[in-house]
Amino acid sequence: RRLNVRVNIELLSISNPVHKKDLAVRLTDDTDPFFLYNLVISEEDFQSLKSQQGLLVDFSAFPQKFIDLLQQCIQEQNKDIPRFLLQLVSSAPTLDHTPVSLNVVETNPFKHLTHLSLKFLPGTDAEIKKFLANCLKCLKEDKIMLEEKLKKTEEDLTRQLSYTQQNLSEKSRELDKLKTEWTSYTTALSNKHSQELTSEKERALQAQTQYQQQHEQQKKELENLHQKSIQQLQNRLSELEVINKDLTERRYKADSTVRELKAKLSGLEDECQRAKQEVLSLRRENATLDAECHEKEKLINQLQTRVAVLDQEIKDKDQLVTRTKEVLDATQEQKVILEESTEEKQRHIEKLETTIKSLSAELLKANEIIKKLQGDLKTLMSKLKLKNTVTIQQEKLLAEKEEKLQKEQRESQEMGQSLRMKEQEVCKLQEQLESTIQKLEESKQLLKTNENVITWLNKQLSEVQMAKKLDTPASAHGGGRAAVSPHSMPDRPSFHSSGISHPISPLYAFHNFLEPTHSKNGNSQCPVPKAGTLTLFSQLSKLSPCSDAHTVPAAGHPANKENGEQLGLESKYFKRKDDSIPLRGLSQNTLNSEYLRPYLPTKAQPLPKAVGTPASAYFPG
Repeated sequence: RRLNVRVNIELLSISNPVHKKDLAVRLTDDTDPFFLYNLVISEEDFQSLKSQQGLLVDFSAFPQKFIDLLQQCIQEQNKDIPRFLLQLVSSAPTLDHTPVSLNVVETNPFKHLTHLSLKFLPGTDAEIKKFLANCLKCLKEDKIMLEEKLKKTEEDLTRQLSYTQQNLSEKSRELDKLKTEWTSYTTALSNKHSQELTSEKERALQAQTQYQQQHEQQKKELENLHQKSIQQLQNRLSELEVINKDLTERRYKADSTVRELKAKLSGLEDECQRAKQEVLSLRRENATLDAECHEKEKLINQLQTRVAVLDQEIKDKDQLVTRTKEVLDATQEQKVILEESTEEKQRHIEKLETTIKSLSAELLKANEIIKKLQGDLKTLMSKLKLKNTVTIQQEKLLAEKEEKLQKEQRESQEMGQSLRMKEQEVCKLQEQLESTIQKLEESKQLLKTNENVITWLNKQLSEVQMAKKLDTPASAHGGGRAAVSPHSMPDRPSFHSSGISHPISPLYAFHNFLEPTHSKNGNSQCPVPKAGTLTLFSQLSKLSPCSDAHTVPAAGHPANKENGEQLGLESKYFKRKDDSIPLRGLSQNTLNSEYLRPYLPTKAQPLPKAVGTPASAYFPG
């Protein structure tokens, strides 16, 4: 049997996970919606097909060659003996969900040559449903479009009919007026001529009777006079006929002028319709331009809100940085807490760096969007210029539309200026981001220097404890003097009531660093450090040998003893930066804080006198 089949050829490009190109061929029948056969040929399948059928074409040129063969079949289908045929062969007697081969055959008197043979698979239920759904969707869209076009054409035709009917009624009224005027004018002229004729005839008859009665002798003269009067009347009649002919000619000319006016009216109506269509098109274009401008304004507002959110996030990050600095100041009180908090702050700083990188990427995206908006604005400006050139030609008919276009141009210029302002704001925000990044780097450097200072202090404390163990313990009961440690650290005070010296925590030793106390009696209490905040760097700079103290170099630093170098950190760590935040030492305010208040002794509360109890139990390090 013979069928009309629709062949759809599509070239599909797939990029995930590997970039590939596939050729999809689909056979459908407009009369049978369930007739669906599909074929997908990849580049690898095409190589095998090429080797099997001896094709001389690459995969890129194969779709066009296949289309050319199909066009030749279409050209030859109406002939009695076609040269090219498209055969759809199936193994089953009916086309019922079985594979099918599509052959492109060239016929000649000697042999049927198959140029190409492709095997198609029948469509599954899901594919048929999808195909039918697409067909229904397309049909509904076409139906909606046709209905809208019909409504528009009906409205336009009704308007044109009403307008033409009004014009016809006006012209018919004018014609009726002209006809009535012409008939009245002709009847008046005929009445005048008839009255004149009757009056002259009566005069002639009266003259004849009078002349016959009075002067029979002058009969001949009267006859002559009568003949003369008849000739005059005939001449007058001929003149009246000439006038009548002129009037008829004028009537015909008036009819011709009426026809010409009708033709001009039809031409003017066509021009008016064209002008109306152009006005409608210009209104639609103006509406589209307004919509595009509103969309650009929405995009700009979204970008402004995003920039404000970024500002707020940067402020939050600054607050977090200040909080981390405060936590670092607090971590100098205890060693274990400091190490744990520094690790947490490093993690937090890494998170902040990732967030700042994401913010910079978002700002770059915002810059790209702004550049795209600028390009769109340029295209809009070029379009507006072209439309201005079109509207200049129609200044007489579309003056109001030109004013609207000028207003839109002003608004677009204002939009361009606002976009430039937004670009400047984005640049300022980028500068602020860079400054925040610099501040973060400086805070990292401060963290590193603080860690170095803390490690150095820990080393100093360990060395002091080792030196104390090596030295002989002080056991005098009388008034004593606190000696300076080998590294300018004050010696721990002895409690003579119990006869056993307790080791003091590094916290107490650090605050009693600058004031070596002299015990006056055996029951002396632990001195409390004076109030006031001293920075750590100022305390370290004051570590010099006192008049009452003697310094002993540490055993673990022979190189420093030989070279005469000063122990501790280098001088660059004691310099004060303008932008840096000073690291405060453990002052009286920190001692009175919530963390250390329950562990510190007061003036009214003496130290415990238990034998063998280390002071670290009461003064946690």
